[in-house]
Amino acid sequence: QVQLVESGGGLVQAGGSLRLSCAVSGRAFNSYAMGWFRQAPGKEREFVAALSWSAGNTYYADSVKGRFTISRDNAKNTVYLQMNSLKPEDTAVYYCGLQRVSYYSDSYGSPNLYDYWGQGTQVTVSS
Repeated sequence: QVQLVESGGGLVQAGGSLRLSCAVSGRAFNSYAMGWFRQAPGKEREFVAALSWSAGNTYYADSVKGRFTISRDNAKNTVYLQMNSLKPEDTAVYYCGLQRVSYYSDSYGSPNLYDYWGQGTQVTVSS
């Protein structure tokens, strides 16, 4: 069993920064990818960023490329999402997820293929 616990959300002004953390416990080694997704009210959960567990490759949605950075600390079993130059449209509940296996080349972007999710953390960006 794997547990994911997010933290670090909050209220920030446009242009500000936040760092989200996702603490991973349980048997997560040899998994395919860790991902960050977000969901705004009335919208579907959308891909934000992902990191391949073994190779450390990173992937980003076009909307956050150049502003957000996904990284990990193996010693702390934690994955981070550094968010800079935040915009009001970044407002959402942010979730981290773990995908056990790769189904196809970019399956990290499909929320339905994730096996575990955290509880989510609210990020609100004021204009």
